[in-house]
Amino acid sequence: MERYTEPMDFKGFFKKKGSVIWKVIIVIAILLIGLDSIYTVEETESAVITTFGKAELMSEKGLHFKIPFIQKVVKVDTTVKGLMIGYSEDSSGNAYSVEHESIMITSDYNFIDCDFYISYQVTDPIKYLYRSSEPDFIVKNIALSAIRSTVSAYTVDTAITTGKAEIQSNVKSMIIAELEQEDIGITLVDASIQDVEPPTDEVIEAFTAVETAKQGKESAINEANTYRNEQIPAAEAEADRIIQEAEAEKEARINEANGQVARFTEEYEEYINYPLITKQRLFFEAMEEVLPTLKIVIDSNGDGISKYYSVTGDYEDGTAALIENSTAASSAGENN
Repeated sequence: MERYTEPMDFKGFFKKKGSVIWKVIIVIAILLIGLDSIYTVEETESAVITTFGKAELMSEKGLHFKIPFIQKVVKVDTTVKGLMIGYSEDSSGNAYSVEHESIMITSDYNFIDCDFYISYQVTDPIKYLYRSSEPDFIVKNIALSAIRSTVSAYTVDTAITTGKAEIQSNVKSMIIAELEQEDIGITLVDASIQDVEPPTDEVIEAFTAVETAKQGKESAINEANTYRNEQIPAAEAEADRIIQEAEAEKEARINEANGQVARFTEEYEEYINYPLITKQRLFFEAMEEVLPTLKIVIDSNGDGISKYYSVTGDYEDGTAALIENSTAASSAGENN
């Protein structure tokens, strides 16, 4: 018995399958449109949105929407970036020298190995994206040029010892000026010198000895200045004390002299009025000063003649020798 099989309806089958495919395509298109309409700006980045070639900056953080397939979003990292010049690091974090960057020539035609670390940040994402195709490479070239130009103005001795801070400051100023001129949306954060040394071990040891000697010199100078600063105030204080004592002595002598002048003037006035009495008194006072051991005995008998005796020796034992001197008081006064 022959079995009857109903012919398959290919037209209905394909019609049914086609509707499913279109549904899938529509769903996928909706998903793509939805995904292309949303973008997120993280805390460490900014977004540049281009609409028919016109760029706009979106710096607000969080979820944002855009026109799908028309607007394009490019995210730019705005954190501080680091650039090693003269050295690099392997995957383990070990540093190694990059000689074609680090070897530089000084003003006295010597070679040194100079390493720098450059820190920079994107401050204008639009300029960073469209002013140059390789802005980070430009930063490195500017830094290399500034370092070589600055180091070439110093002698090897200065570059390795006392000139490091000045070299670093000059390199930083030159990089800032060059970046402003290039205007690629990048700002220098810092340029710090990592190491400056001769390229051979023998020269390194020699310059280390020189640096040690210079540090010893600076230490000795500082100690000497400290000692000087301690001694100068003490010496000035001693000088002030001596000057004050001298001034006091001066005032004392002046006062004493003024007193003697006043005394002499007073005695002279008395002498003018009473010459004989004043002369006798002055004579007696002078004798007391010149011969302090003498005892003066004055004998006046009322006849107008005064006698005085200078007693020497032991008066109480009766062995005193009397030296008699007489002065005619009235006649001597009148004759003088």
